[in-house]
Amino acid sequence: MARQYITQVGGKIKNKIMIKSKNEKLGIEIDLTGTDGNAFVLIGMASRLAKQLGLDGKAIQAEMMQGNYEHLLEVFDREFGEFVTLYR
Repeated sequence: MARQYITQVGGKIKNKIMIKSKNEKLGIEIDLTGTDGNAFVLIGMASRLAKQLGLDGKAIQAEMMQGNYEHLLEVFDREFGEFVTLYR
């Protein structure tokens, strides 16, 4: 079952699915239960993806490290969820 959270964009409220089940695979996939789910691996991937997308990787990394693991996942998904699917 996917985890959902609500975001507000330009006055519009949107439901966003953050982490999907393993049977909903699309694009780049990361299994959070494996070695790729390690926080350091995710931070490194964020840096590489940010560079490829022309984003400020250092700012994204800093924000990822400001909270716990769930916060790290939320920031990663917010920034790269269009390109990467996270699975539990």
